[in-house]
Amino acid sequence: MAELRTYRAKRNFGSTREPRGGKRPARGNRYVIQKHAARRLHYDLRLELDGVMKSWAVTRGPSLVPSDKRLAIQVEDHPVEYNRFEGTIPKGEYGGGTVMVWDRGRWMPEGDPRSGLRKGHLEFRIAGKKLRGRWHLVRLKNRDRGKLRAWLLIKGGDEHARRKSDPDILTAEPTSVASGRTMAEIAAGKRARRRAA
Repeated sequence: MAELRTYRAKRNFGSTREPRGGKRPARGNRYVIQKHAARRLHYDLRLELDGVMKSWAVTRGPSLVPSDKRLAIQVEDHPVEYNRFEGTIPKGEYGGGTVMVWDRGRWMPEGDPRSGLRKGHLEFRIAGKKLRGRWHLVRLKNRDRGKLRAWLLIKGGDEHARRKSDPDILTAEPTSVASGRTMAEIAAGKRARRRAA
């Protein structure tokens, strides 16, 4: 798949357990957020579209507060199989560090998602185990007309939104939805507390 050429070029599949990705039919609108302790801790937002996971590195993680605008750097497409990846990428490899399946479920675009990506404003709903409701990805304007991949992830104002005074979802929900493990338990190779769904 041409869409995965960049993803594959950055990885040594003899060292990492990350999926290589094959030709997979589009099965739906899967969504995942992976907590990733690489050089810097961040959260990877992935939305299934056209047989791949469109991906953004959200530097401070998602916020349920609509006034919080979180920087989201668009990265290379990932294979659909990546939405199940949880474990440790070896040091020295691209993205080396611990990866947790922090949330997953389905996403539903509002309007044509391909057009939204092209125009730089993607509106969608999430039905995850931790995150729900309306969300926006808005591409930042580029003054020098170069290839800018910086977006903002913004929670829509709905019944799932929170106030700034409410507990932070990232602190309140620290464990994996796939295994029930913490980042430390994943890094130590401890067994899953529950079977992945």
